[in-house]
Amino acid sequence: MLTLFTDTDTDFTPEVAKEYGYRLISMPYAIDAKTFFPYEDSETIDLHAFYDSLRNGVLPTTGGISKERYLGYFRPEFEKGNDIFYVHFSAAMTVTFHAMHEAVDELLKEFPERKFYAVDTKGITIVSYNIVREIGDLFKAGKSVEEVLAWADREVLHFAQYFFADDLKFFKRSGRVKGIAATMGTLLGIRPIITMNDAGEMVSIGKERGRANAIDRLVKYVEELGDDIKGHHFIIGHTDAPEIAAELADLLHQRFGDDLSIETVVTNPTAGSHCGPNGVGVSFHAKRRV
Repeated sequence: MLTLFTDTDTDFTPEVAKEYGYRLISMPYAIDAKTFFPYEDSETIDLHAFYDSLRNGVLPTTGGISKERYLGYFRPEFEKGNDIFYVHFSAAMTVTFHAMHEAVDELLKEFPERKFYAVDTKGITIVSYNIVREIGDLFKAGKSVEEVLAWADREVLHFAQYFFADDLKFFKRSGRVKGIAATMGTLLGIRPIITMNDAGEMVSIGKERGRANAIDRLVKYVEELGDDIKGHHFIIGHTDAPEIAAELADLLHQRFGDDLSIETVVTNPTAGSHCGPNGVGVSFHAKRRV
């Protein structure tokens, strides 16, 4: 038997995870020294309330999880005789995967007959969500582990993500985006356009003055780089900005037709701690990422 895992930084919720049979690894965030584990501390999350707290001055922090927590996720599956297939957010963004590898190495010595497979989406939030969904579809269609791994080798870097943040103080604090002048941002009305590069790092690749121009830039990236976008999942993500997400969706339907199936998701609170409220992004199948 094979047990599928993903993590909450991919924007998967328990409802979507259940659709594919994924188990969720909870990636934490902290507010005022209190640590929260999404979908483990409670079954649901009031994301509007979370982002409102950020609007009111809360600045969360994030961190990885320990080897012991990874052991707690993986050991029961090995004990049941199951192999593990984990599709995760970018290893380039955190040291938490060092702890994961330590846990897996320990378990494979204890259970040498078991197998552990991993796919690094080289992304976070909606681009990871997109890839995790596609891999889930492959397994539901009866594809083998080897076929899915071969697909991932070919396709991971053909899923792109472009987004903008509304208030750059969150990225300034976290330091997660390369090439960004976070001190500009809100004062000048400048919104950097951010993507995930082939190494799985967040990078700023341009900037626009004003929200409308930033939205137009996202549409232009889909026009320029989109590849068979109607044959794959097409995702809009937002940090508690449904009106802005709807505006982007309307523009995309005008450009690509009403038959473009768009799924809209709200960014998980751990990743949202870095980009803040009122951000919007898009993920699609692309010729290349950057």
